[in-house]
Amino acid sequence: MALVTLLRVLAGFSWLAVLAILAVVVLRQARGRPMRGAGGMIIAVIVFALLINIASAAAVFIPPEERGVVVTIRENGVRDEALQPGLNWIIPYAENVVTYSIARETYTMSIAQEEGQVRGDDSVEARTSDGQVVRVDASVIFSVDPDAVVDVHIRWQDRYIDGLVRALSRGVIRDAVAQFGVEEVYSSRRLDMTNLIREELAVGFEENGIILIDFVLRNIAFSDEYAASVEQKQIAEQLAQQAAFVVEQRRQEAEQARQIAQGEADAAVIAAQGAAEARIIEAEAEAQALALLGEAISTNPDVLTLEYIQKLAPNISVILLPSDAPFILPGNIIPPQ
Repeated sequence: MALVTLLRVLAGFSWLAVLAILAVVVLRQARGRPMRGAGGMIIAVIVFALLINIASAAAVFIPPEERGVVVTIRENGVRDEALQPGLNWIIPYAENVVTYSIARETYTMSIAQEEGQVRGDDSVEARTSDGQVVRVDASVIFSVDPDAVVDVHIRWQDRYIDGLVRALSRGVIRDAVAQFGVEEVYSSRRLDMTNLIREELAVGFEENGIILIDFVLRNIAFSDEYAASVEQKQIAEQLAQQAAFVVEQRRQEAEQARQIAQGEADAAVIAAQGAAEARIIEAEAEAQALALLGEAISTNPDVLTLEYIQKLAPNISVILLPSDAPFILPGNIIPPQ
């Protein structure tokens, strides 16, 4: 690139040098002091200027992100091979170069006013399989195939963006949307639709010398009527979910209350069983005690008198003597043993 720039600078200055020398020769000739060898000097400068300009016209530098198509006067009008990055040479004044970028480009079709390549609403209006109208906001990322630059030039020239990328993308998007229902478009099969568009675009672009890098489905907008119905449906679903939550909460509360009641009932049963078992044990103990007492009384009748005395209340302060005793004495006069 530096060499091409240098040649172009020298070409410009060479003609200035020719004009300067011509002016000096004319002035000296007018003053009666002609320059020796002026004619040869003028011819030499003109030849140098011509050579520099020819070299400048023949040298073409192609940047790494571009390819050059050589338009020529020869048969077919273009060279079969594109110029590669670096310094290239063409036939001056018989050929010229049209450059094409092979870098990635993005074409956006947006509903927003200033986001897309076309000002205003440039989204793709399409109709779903069930008749709903949607507006698709999308971006197409692509590049010119470096090996197909000549074909792109022959078919499209510099119109490949509007004539191919835009037109083909909008058509493929409409065809893909028509294969899905409106609910599938925005929910369950949105990814399937995006992949279908990407596959169809890749095939169409490849046939025309364009490489599809990616297709980005940015947004899908619906008609106001359908958007309102979707909102109402979502509200109804939310209310239904809330109602189901309340029912489940009440069921859990009822189950909790039932379990508490069941626990209390089980505790009462266990307590009653414990009391009954304790009463049985107590009754068995009393029966055994009575049996032992009966055996003791049968062998020693005085045991009955002793048992009777033990049953008296502690505040009784008298004692009973046998029936043949003539006195009833206070208990506190009985001398200690």
